[in-house]
Amino acid sequence: MSLPPTVSADALPPEQLALERELAQLFVTALNLEVAAEAIAAEAPLFGDGLGLDSIDILEVALEVSQRYGFQLRSDDENNQRIFQSLRSLAAHVAAHRTK
Repeated sequence: MSLPPTVSADALPPEQLALERELAQLFVTALNLEVAAEAIAAEAPLFGDGLGLDSIDILEVALEVSQRYGFQLRSDDENNQRIFQSLRSLAAHVAAHRTK
């Protein structure tokens, strides 16, 4: 599987960057991470060598996202690997589907 090309933060709209910061804080708060939200790189992988999350962590995040942004992230969605690839990919998905 090839990774999508990186996107410069300068090329993103301010709303996208603000949403990335919101979601980073959501990760820190919901998962009790011992890292500052600002230290979470937007394009770093959420699993493995990146933030090091596991499937239980993602379930917690999905619940928080559902409550905060008004749409449901489903465990059986075939796009989950892409959606949860990075903070940036999650923010793009939330921006496209949020109702709140």
